[in-house]
Order: sequence, then structure tokens, then C-alpha cells
Amino acid sequence: MRHHTQEPGRGLAYHQLHRGGRTGTARALLGVFALLVLTLVVAQLVLEGLFALGYALAGDDVSVALDRVADTENLTPAGLAFLNLSLAAAIPVAMLVNWAVHHLRPGWLMSVRARVRWRWLATCLGIAVVALIATLIVSAVLPAQGPDNAKVGSSVNPWSSTMRDYLLVILFLTPLQAAGEEYAFRGYLTQAFGGIFRARWAAVVIPAFLFALAHGVQDVPVFFDRFAFGLVAGVLVVLTGGLEAGIAMHVLNNFVAFGLALVYGDISATLNASTGSWWQIPVTLTQSLVFLGLVLVAARRQGLETRTGAPDFVRAGTSV
Repeated sequence: MRHHTQEPGRGLAYHQLHRGGRTGTARALLGVFALLVLTLVVAQLVLEGLFALGYALAGDDVSVALDRVADTENLTPAGLAFLNLSLAAAIPVAMLVNWAVHHLRPGWLMSVRARVRWRWLATCLGIAVVALIATLIVSAVLPAQGPDNAKVGSSVNPWSSTMRDYLLVILFLTPLQAAGEEYAFRGYLTQAFGGIFRARWAAVVIPAFLFALAHGVQDVPVFFDRFAFGLVAGVLVVLTGGLEAGIAMHVLNNFVAFGLALVYGDISATLNASTGSWWQIPVTLTQSLVFLGLVLVAARRQGLETRTGAPDFVRAGTSV
């Protein structure tokens, strides 16, 4: 069955894109509920089934193996892979919800061009590296930062098959995990709350608060750190018209965090970090503000489109 098609016009910002499809508070709240259930319940069950099948074919004790995968306090490479895939599942889920509930093609979750702007994504990845260098300079002159239960040691962890497996999981699945979180929080939730409240502040602040809250039990400095990240990523989505900048910053952050834990610390401690220092905040703000400023300058120089302008902005099901 094909959805009804419509040409809603041009000039919509990213957080206004639901106006081009089926909109309304009840519909948006239904979409938020569907996003949660499909990501946290359905996708989890599907992944568990796939992992169980893999263990069964390998001749392992399925129950014991799945218990190991679910134990985040003593994380294994398979457990990290499961977690990353669980979060990456938000990408197809968010696309499905946008199509089924709002009658918009999946591409409109990525940007106002209804696709990944690859050149722009590459630019943002380069800028993220520059912002990271600025962060390292600031962190070097401040007292110890970071979660207290995720501190790195002074000696390098010995190379092993387990470290190799962790490295492969981090390289190939961490970008998908980061993109999944961006699709959910800076993607669907930004558009949903932008549609409900018809205000940019709501489209940025509410998803940022939910993003920080979703990380579980944490003290105030860690919560504020994550909330600040969500605010900057949300501002970037609205001002650049897409998820590319947020994905670039998120991917690099996770690469650095897991990379340091892999070489010097402990992956489980980094993943379960819940307490931290207020000295972490100026470091985070340095990275975020440098990244924000450079991204906005680069967007202006590249003439990046931040609103819909192509004539093919139509509801799902239209032939163009």
C-alpha cells in the first residue's frame, strides 16, 4: 500500500521536516513510543535470536554465552558488539517510524537533502580531529578529568586475542553505534519535538536532556557533560540541516574513549562510567565550542544548504 503523496514546498529547516508529512502531537508521541519499543524491545529480541543461533551453530552453551554477552560489568568483545548493534538498530527503526507514522521517506532523517552529504561528513570528521587536538591541549594543563571509575593507567595493556577482537569491534561497529544514537536523539526526536512545540529550543533541549538521561545512573558532572554534548550536537543539526556534524563528533569521541580504554584502561569501566570531576566540563566545552565554531565557518564557506530546496521533497511513495 502506497502512502498519499504531497509536495509541501521549500524552505523547511531540519527540525521542521515533519511539517512535510503527517504531523500532529498525537502522531509524534506515537512515533516516540514506537521508536522506544522497537529499539529497546523488538530489536533486542531479534539480536538475541541471531546471537543465540550463532552460538548454537558453534556448539556453545547458548544460555551461558548469552549471559556473558549481557554482562556489561565484565564486558567481552561479543558483549560490546551486541551493545553496539543494539544501538545501531535505531537507524533502521527511526527510518521506519518516520516512514510509517509521518509518511516521509527515510532519507529526510539524514539531512534537508534527504541523503548523506558525504563531502560535508568528511569535512566534519576533519574538523573533529582539530577540535580533539585543542581538547588535548586544554586537558593537559588541568587537573585529572573524566569519570572516576574509568581512569586510564600509565602502562600499556598487553596485546592479546581479546584486545584484537575489541579493536575490530570498535573500528567496525562503534561508528554504527554513534550514528544510531544520532538518528534517534538528534534525528527523530529533534524532528518530533520540533513538530510538537514548533520551536527550535524544544527541538534541541528536550532530546539533549533525554540523551543524557538515557545513560543511566550518573552524578551531576557526568550528566552535565553528556547534556552539553547533546546541546551542541542538537544546535549543529538545526544550523547545518543534517546529522553529519553530530555523527562526526560522536564517532570521534567514542573512538578516543574506547581507544584509550583499550590501550591503557578497561573497556567495562569506561562503558559503565557514572562519576566524574567538574574539571571535565571545561575540557568538554573546549572541544564542543571549537568544533561548533569551525563547523559553522566551514558550512558558510561551502555554501551548505540548511533548508529544503530541491523540488523532490515529497512524501514516501512518490516517483520523482
